[in-house]
Amino acid sequence: MLSFQHTKIISPEVNALYEAAFPEEERRPLPAQQRLLVEGALQLLKVMEGARFVGFVFCWGLTDFTFIEHFAIDPAMRGQGMGTKVITLLFERFGRLVLETELPHTLNAQRRIRFYEALGFAAFSTPYLQPPYREGWEPLQLILMQKGMFQEEHTFSKVSNEIYREVYGL
Repeated sequence: MLSFQHTKIISPEVNALYEAAFPEEERRPLPAQQRLLVEGALQLLKVMEGARFVGFVFCWGLTDFTFIEHFAIDPAMRGQGMGTKVITLLFERFGRLVLETELPHTLNAQRRIRFYEALGFAAFSTPYLQPPYREGWEPLQLILMQKGMFQEEHTFSKVSNEIYREVYGL
């Protein structure tokens, strides 16, 4: 049975998967990530199956939705329905979910978008830029997807503005 283990410490297994699953431009520097966890702004949910580490979710509890900043499953556990189970548990626990994903320029990105769509996520049609995690780097054009919310333009503005303010400090 899958469960979430709340922790404020980025363990070596979480860090290794984080670095393997996300390119540098899509990751916060580790000291900044750790500081946000200690301050309580960011949550780290280690995904466990019994005593076995399966993956992680970094997320933010915002005004009326949860923003999934990073989500990854251990490559050895992929293809076994773990990702579906994790998203289902997150939706049951938090309700409205929002996340960023890449544009559909690669087969992996297309597969990831289809995965989220199959779980009930829908992309906002408005273009979205992820602010850079490092000074001097360029923003990334991504897709903002949601589950459990209305698709209206003012919803996108409200959601993206809150993410920019709370998550990226803009």
